Amino acid sequence: MTDLEAYRERIGVPGPLHPDLPTLRALHGAHVRTVPFENASVLFGEPIELDSERFIHKLGAQRRGGLCYELNGAFAVLLRSIGFEVDLLEARSHEAGGRLGPRFDHLALRVTLDEPWLADVGFGYSFVEPLRLATAVEQLDPVGAFRFVTVSDGLDLEWRHRDGRWLPHYRLDPTARDLDEFAETCRYYQTAPGSPFVGRWNCTIAGRGGDGTTLSGHHFIATDGTGRDERDLTDGELIGVLESAFGIRAGLVDGRWQRAGEPWL
Repeated sequence: MTDLEAYRERIGVPGPLHPDLPTLRALHGAHVRTVPFENASVLFGEPIELDSERFIHKLGAQRRGGLCYELNGAFAVLLRSIGFEVDLLEARSHEAGGRLGPRFDHLALRVTLDEPWLADVGFGYSFVEPLRLATAVEQLDPVGAFRFVTVSDGLDLEWRHRDGRWLPHYRLDPTARDLDEFAETCRYYQTAPGSPFVGRWNCTIAGRGGDGTTLSGHHFIATDGTGRDERDLTDGELIGVLESAFGIRAGLVDGRWQRAGEPWL
C-alpha cells in the first residue's frame, strides 16, 4: 500500500471518489474527525519540512497529525489525486488586541468547482464542512455560522459567537501561493519562544456534529452529546489523553516530552 492509499484509507471515505462537491464535503468532514491538529513534532524536536511526500507519509503510514502546513498540504495532494483544482492560500489569525498574525501564519485551500470553496482541515477547532468563498452570505456549519467580509487586503472569515456577535476567525489572501513561501513562518513556529507550539501541547480533533476535543497545555476540553468536560490535567492524565484522544504516545523525561513506544515508521 502506498502512503497516499494509507492516508485515504485512514480518513475512511469509500470510493469511487469524484471531483465534485459531495466528495469534497465527505472528505473534509471525515478528515477533521480522524486526523488531529497537533504539535507533537515540535515538542519532540522533529523538524517539520515543507515537503508533500513527507506530509503524506506522516499522515498515512505513520498515522499522525500535524500543523496546518502538513494537514492542508497533505489534503491538497489527496484532492488533486482525485482531480480537484486546488490552490494554496495564505491566511493570518486574528490575535488579541486586534492584531493579525505574521504573514503565512496559516495555510488554507481554495478548491474550484463551479464556484470557489474554502477547505481547511488544519486550523484546529473550526468549520467542519467546506465553505463557499462568497461574501454577504451566512453559511451554517455543525459548529456554528460563518461569513466572509471583504477588507482592503483580502477577506475576513467571521464566526458568529453564541451571543450573536460576529467575531473574526482569520484573514484570507486570495492569491495562489507555492508551498515554499510558507517555510520561514513554519520555522518560526517550531523555534520561536513566543510560538504557541513551543513548550506546551496544542491539539484538537473534531467529533460528531459540533463536538470536539481540545488540549491547550494541560487544559482539556471535550464536548459531546452528553455535555462538556473541562479541566486541568495532571501529567499522568495528560499522557493518557494524548494517546486516547489524539493517537500520540508520549512521555516526560527530565521535564522534556519524548516519543513513547516504538519509533515512528
